[in-house]
Amino acid sequence: MTKIDSRWYALVVLCAGMLMIVLDQTIVNVALPAIQTDLEFTPAGLAWVVNAYLIAYGGLLLLAGRLGDLIGHKRVFLIGLTVFTLASLLCGISFSPAMLIASRFIQGAGGAMSTAVTLGMIFTMFPKQEEQRRAIGIFSFVAAAGASIGLLLGGVLTQAISWHWIFFVNVPIGVVAVIAAIKLVPDSDGLGLTEGADVLGAGLIVSSVMLGVYTIVKAEEHGWVSAHTLGLGAVAVALLVAFVVRQRKAAKPLLPLRVFKSRNVTGSNIVQILMVAGMFGMFFLGTLYMQKVLQYDALQIGLAFLPVAVTIGAFSFSLAAKLNTRFGERNMLVTGMLLALAGLLWFTQAPVDGTYLVNLLPVMLLLGVGMGLCFPALMTLVMSGATADDAGLAGGLAQTTAQVGGALGLAVLVTTSTSRTVSQVAAGVPTAEALLSGFHLAFWISSALVAIALVLAVTVIRPVEVRADDPQPVLVH
Repeated sequence: MTKIDSRWYALVVLCAGMLMIVLDQTIVNVALPAIQTDLEFTPAGLAWVVNAYLIAYGGLLLLAGRLGDLIGHKRVFLIGLTVFTLASLLCGISFSPAMLIASRFIQGAGGAMSTAVTLGMIFTMFPKQEEQRRAIGIFSFVAAAGASIGLLLGGVLTQAISWHWIFFVNVPIGVVAVIAAIKLVPDSDGLGLTEGADVLGAGLIVSSVMLGVYTIVKAEEHGWVSAHTLGLGAVAVALLVAFVVRQRKAAKPLLPLRVFKSRNVTGSNIVQILMVAGMFGMFFLGTLYMQKVLQYDALQIGLAFLPVAVTIGAFSFSLAAKLNTRFGERNMLVTGMLLALAGLLWFTQAPVDGTYLVNLLPVMLLLGVGMGLCFPALMTLVMSGATADDAGLAGGLAQTTAQVGGALGLAVLVTTSTSRTVSQVAAGVPTAEALLSGFHLAFWISSALVAIALVLAVTVIRPVEVRADDPQPVLVH
């Protein structure tokens, strides 16, 4: 019997930690009505169960990734996983809105630390491109399919037991993952804090991203052209500009700007922002369409999204790596995005009396196959310009752009959808048709975002190949 390389066991541990955190981002959405009733949240206060997590998670990803390069990826991963697990316990036992919101913020910080370094660890653990493609395929399955699995699991736990268990379920998984990581995940010393201990730069980037995410998630409430949104957005941009200036002048910058010299790294991150903005918002509004128009319950919604997870898994685990090797990452990224775009366009035609087999299942299959093809390719392209010394930074940057894209897409799509629905109701249109009109507009915007990302993928991103004497992917100029 062939002995399995211990690195693959380590990959399982990394993905288990990642899955727990990805699940948490969607599993909470299903339980929000039960949480509101039990803890007596106001409608405005309830949004902070999600927002507190998003702000901490999105704001700390880049810093956590760089911290992993400096003090060791494994160390940061373990600290993050421990914080996330303990915060999950606090979330589960929360007896007041303030306690739950504070616990969610801590949970987001722990999630940022562990996920920011995961991609960098995979990159350094599997330097040969063929192995790297397989490993990234598995990672991509966890990252992409976890959202749909979370919807199903959230519905089951909330209906069968209580909302508390959507958090309690993380505790045993987290404990096992920490113990397994200590034993199985290889150590890395890191460069040392003296190589990038830019405290001022850290403060600027964390403040900028946190304020930016806050501004985005509150834009729906205040309006995109309000003084609140424009003012805070301007401050966030000013902080980001100050951070860039600081990095250019600092002797040992927190974020070496050389990482952006790679056309593939920069282009892939921009593509990811647009792609995630379109797809993440679609999943959220697709859930509302099933709930408010088709009258699906939480469990039915979870089951409806299950084909997405199944098809992503089928492609990510084995087929994606082989196809990337045969046809190249850029070609598979483009193919996957074309399929995903077809699924989004199909969703724009969903009727009031839609049926699952005709109006939803084709969408789920197209999105599942498309995401199963494009996300492994995108992850490889995002990391293609990274070195072992800045793998954590590159991974943290990739996670940050995905998070910002998701927050931006959700805010834009929810705002436009709600505005259309309100105007339709005011014009005397029946509620179900007014809701559908808002959803259709959002699905068209989602399609447009993915279409723009597709054009950029074709025109900006270059193919990657492997030299015979070098296992690392290199750009083809």
